Amino acid sequence: MQGHFYKRGATWTYLIDIGTNPATGKRQQKKKGGFKTKKEAQAAAAELQKDLNDGTYFEERDVVFRLFAMEWLDGYRESVKESTVRVREHEIGCLKHYFKEVKISGITKRAYQNALIDMKKRGYAENTIAGVHGTARMIFKKAVEFDMLKIDPTQYAKVPKTQQTVEDIENKDAIPKYLEKKELALFLKTAQEKGLPGDYEMFLTLSYSGIRAGELCPLKNSDINSTDNTISITKTYYNPINSITQYKLQTPKTTSSIRTIEVDNIVIKAMERLIAQQKEVKMKHRKTYHDKGFIFTNERYHGYPIYIKFIENRMSRLLKLAGLNEELTPHSLRHTHTSLLAEAGASLEAIMERLGHCDDDVTKRVYLHVTQTVKKDTSQKFSQLMGSI
Repeated sequence: MQGHFYKRGATWTYLIDIGTNPATGKRQQKKKGGFKTKKEAQAAAAELQKDLNDGTYFEERDVVFRLFAMEWLDGYRESVKESTVRVREHEIGCLKHYFKEVKISGITKRAYQNALIDMKKRGYAENTIAGVHGTARMIFKKAVEFDMLKIDPTQYAKVPKTQQTVEDIENKDAIPKYLEKKELALFLKTAQEKGLPGDYEMFLTLSYSGIRAGELCPLKNSDINSTDNTISITKTYYNPINSITQYKLQTPKTTSSIRTIEVDNIVIKAMERLIAQQKEVKMKHRKTYHDKGFIFTNERYHGYPIYIKFIENRMSRLLKLAGLNEELTPHSLRHTHTSLLAEAGASLEAIMERLGHCDDDVTKRVYLHVTQTVKKDTSQKFSQLMGSI
């Protein structure tokens, strides 16, 4: 085989002719080092020679990971929501810790796998590492498509798994916390009697509809149908920095999240009260009013929608006043809604559709927990009946 092999320090290097540059007519050579033995260098050179003979050789471009990752992200952001881009930026940041100024053609399978292992050692959650790996897969796949790489270093990499403990197995099917029927009644009574302006209407809507906090914030007058007693869910609220005036409205995450929910007339009446109040505020502050038709609005920034952290803070205050579990969150009201629907006899399919889920293990666990309790009560009632004969 043509080529020159020589030792530099403790490693071996090969130098091989790869033909003539068609643009300059000059001879081209390929040099690569770092091999532990001469035999390894010869094997790599033989593989390169085979690619040359087969016409499948191309010169990998020396672009550092940081630059190519940003180039990939610029193209990626055109087809996804801003919230998704924000997640990818975070995951690229994790990868840059290892490969920021490394040439993308120099990132080996071993180096990439070691990066995932190191993330695990540094305490990153398994889901976080899986997300980083997913982003890396997309970046390096694009690099191969652009002929910047021949081999994708992420192709056979594995996300390090944590061995499950007995506690993990026991808690896997744990039932999420939610309010029981009497607790919900107490919570809403507290909101009505001791809540701040808008609290009762806000938490009544969340608990009676099962919608997400991010779906409640952007609700508009046009989303309410007082004739049919329905609420249309067509958008979500996005504001990662909690800046009241810098909010954005996004499309729901999945098509199943776009839905129309029938609610009790009490909910419609509550929102109509807020709409009437907003008309008065608008008349008073017509020059500065943010007139976009939002129902749940900020008290200081007239017309602007409330944000998710606002709902969380208001709920914490009411839970404390009511003497209820202060660890509950607005999302707990979705689980509360699920439990009450299950107790009322609604099917799992109907509940999933109402919540905007195509599949959700947590909802299933709450549903099965409630229905099994109902079945047990029914069985006990039957036993009591037969025992009295």
